Amino acid sequence: MKFTFSWLKEHLDTDEPLEKIADKLTMIGLEVEHLDDKAKALAPFIIAKVITAEQHPNADRLRVCTVDTGDGGAPVQVVCGAPNARAGLVSVFSPPGTYIPGKDITLGVGTIRGVESRGMLCSAAELQLSEDHDGIIELPADAPIGKPYAEWAGLGDPVIEINLTPNRQDCTGVHGIARDLAAADMGKFKDQAPKQIKGEFPSPVKVTIEDASLCPGFALRLVRGVKNGPSPEWLQQRLTSIGLRPINALVDITNFMTFDRARPLHVFDAAKVKGNLVVRRAKTGETLLALDGKTYTLDESMCVIADDHAVESLAGIMGGEASGCDETTTDVLIESALWNEINIAQTGRKLGINSDARYRFERGVDPAFMLPGLEMATKLVMDLCGGSPSEIFVAGQTHGDDRIIEFPITEVKRLAGIDVPFPEMRRILSHLGFMIAGSGPVVKVAVPSWRADVHGKADLVEEIVRIVGVDSVPLTPFERGDAPRKPVLTPIQLRTRRAKRALASRGLTEAITWSFVSKPQAELFGGGQAELALANPIASDLSDMRPSLVPGLITAAQANADRGFADVALFEVGQIFRGDRPQDQFIAASGIRRALASAKGIGRHWSGSSSVDVFDAKADALAALAAAGAPMQGLQIVAGGPSWLHPGRSGTIQIGPQNILGHFGELHPRALEALKAEGPLVGFEIILERIPDAKAKPTRAKPPLELSPFQPVSRDFAFIVDRSVKAGDIVRTAQGADRKLITNVTVFDIYEGKGIDDGKKSVAIAVTLQPREKTLTDQEIEAVASKIVAEVTKKTGGVLRG
Repeated sequence: MKFTFSWLKEHLDTDEPLEKIADKLTMIGLEVEHLDDKAKALAPFIIAKVITAEQHPNADRLRVCTVDTGDGGAPVQVVCGAPNARAGLVSVFSPPGTYIPGKDITLGVGTIRGVESRGMLCSAAELQLSEDHDGIIELPADAPIGKPYAEWAGLGDPVIEINLTPNRQDCTGVHGIARDLAAADMGKFKDQAPKQIKGEFPSPVKVTIEDASLCPGFALRLVRGVKNGPSPEWLQQRLTSIGLRPINALVDITNFMTFDRARPLHVFDAAKVKGNLVVRRAKTGETLLALDGKTYTLDESMCVIADDHAVESLAGIMGGEASGCDETTTDVLIESALWNEINIAQTGRKLGINSDARYRFERGVDPAFMLPGLEMATKLVMDLCGGSPSEIFVAGQTHGDDRIIEFPITEVKRLAGIDVPFPEMRRILSHLGFMIAGSGPVVKVAVPSWRADVHGKADLVEEIVRIVGVDSVPLTPFERGDAPRKPVLTPIQLRTRRAKRALASRGLTEAITWSFVSKPQAELFGGGQAELALANPIASDLSDMRPSLVPGLITAAQANADRGFADVALFEVGQIFRGDRPQDQFIAASGIRRALASAKGIGRHWSGSSSVDVFDAKADALAALAAAGAPMQGLQIVAGGPSWLHPGRSGTIQIGPQNILGHFGELHPRALEALKAEGPLVGFEIILERIPDAKAKPTRAKPPLELSPFQPVSRDFAFIVDRSVKAGDIVRTAQGADRKLITNVTVFDIYEGKGIDDGKKSVAIAVTLQPREKTLTDQEIEAVASKIVAEVTKKTGGVLRG
């Protein structure tokens, strides 16, 4: 919402400075976003006269000018590149040290092509007065030399821009803003009621309202014999100062009413209206060529004003071009109506129209000002354009419902903690337009028609507190006691955040999918129970609560693949449902990788690419578990998984058989077929609630990390074991041979085939020994190696491969 300081003073008699007014606006809830004081910003720019303008000796397009700045001193030399720079021209001069807003520079003494320049002659664009940068400003010959340009040009009217909250529809007009400032002791409110204008003849045009829920009230008046043309200078300045383009007197009057009194109106050229008007729902397929030059297709949810021929206006949002007023208009219909706020907002969103009328109507205008607003607009039309008015034709209601609030005056102290004397409460509410009956302890407060946002006691307290000043509310510290501060986030919230970060850092993109899946998909992933079926699903293929996040992610990945993005990696952290009880609902973290979206990227491969595999899904699952705080040393990886995973290319992550944290692997071909998806595709799903809580931290601090100064030693071992022996068992056995020296054990080869008996396999491991106290001798290394071989032979039956 923009307005000028002088415009505000039309409604507020005040001597307060601009800065104090701006500060008070913010303090009472009308936050000032921007102050544009042209006179202050352009104070250094003065009116000057070009005495001579000669060709620059080293540049064809530059002139060397001598300029009289009116200070009584010698003329100033200025190098100017404007094509209209000439002797005798009166223009605007900026001396060195001046900030040029249009160029965002501070001017200094410069040398241009070898000639000194001590200032600049300015264009309108450089002063941010217009887009004209083709030449310097040309002023009348009688403009006073040496006088500040902004003062002479009348730019001393600052523009104030405030950011309104949606509930303050009364302050979408300057009149309402002045009322608030008067209540805050910033001046005296000028509240002049519009005079009633007597109609000279009955209105020949009638209005019918077909749906009162869309239009509670409608008023119309015909004015004959108007002469439309440019609006007067004062009105044009009002509009241009806030960024509106003057069009003609009739249109400018409606724009002025919108910003001055928060009362949008519309004017029809009566000669272009066929018959009577009707307020109705649009018919599907109807179109309207609006005043913005665009054609809109309407439907039955939209409210329109139509005549006997076609739609003439999109109610409360924008008029139609066919019945718009121009210089040929002689008879005008002035419309002032009330519209359903929700319908206005919905229609505006559907059509993508953001107009000043919509901005006010969707917030709710003053219903009691419908007729006074029409009277005020009629007076302006007659004053500026002449004409004879008809009587007002009214359909529907002309006012809203009365609201009375029982208000205990102690509520201010109870809710805000401040003591406000009752006479001060009465003064504040009265100045804001409320009427108070009684003297306490409970009074009756009548809410004014323009305050649709005030409904209860707390709203009245808010009105009093914002005028008294929020800074008057005392600081009241919370009693925290001696107990330590409790964490703000719960453990599951922390796990959720950390799991998301870990998966995102591995290159997966977060997705948010439906919480519903089809019944076949639910059954495929372990759901489909009758208690998890939706009574009223939004679609037939979204009939059941999801038992897993995986089907939604697979559907999203396939949708990307169908559009040419085959290599996708997605993850989601969200709720899954295994039953209708609270204990059957879990927070899961799931992820899928498709095609070439491997965590390793495209590495060495004979085909030039590397497809995703089960180890990508395993690494994703373990990364999420580690970030969420799972005890990684206690995790067990068991082959196999649920039926939707490939039986030979999947695994289960558990802490013992009773606590299964999740699964990972390649999707089963039957699952892909059921989901109508194509592979290769791998995925995982872990349950974050099943991660054991972290143990209490020890009272003694852990010793700092100690790095050994001695070189580590690596030894390789290859064991021939039964095919049923798990490589993980060999790793754990080797690690346990000497926990002090052995720091790492990895599997680097598994072999079956020639040279290995049937039913056997060779598992090769690399063992890293890290000495702490001294360099190991060959005998000590051999002793550890013998112990590793002995332990593996004892626990797994494996023998060292020759």
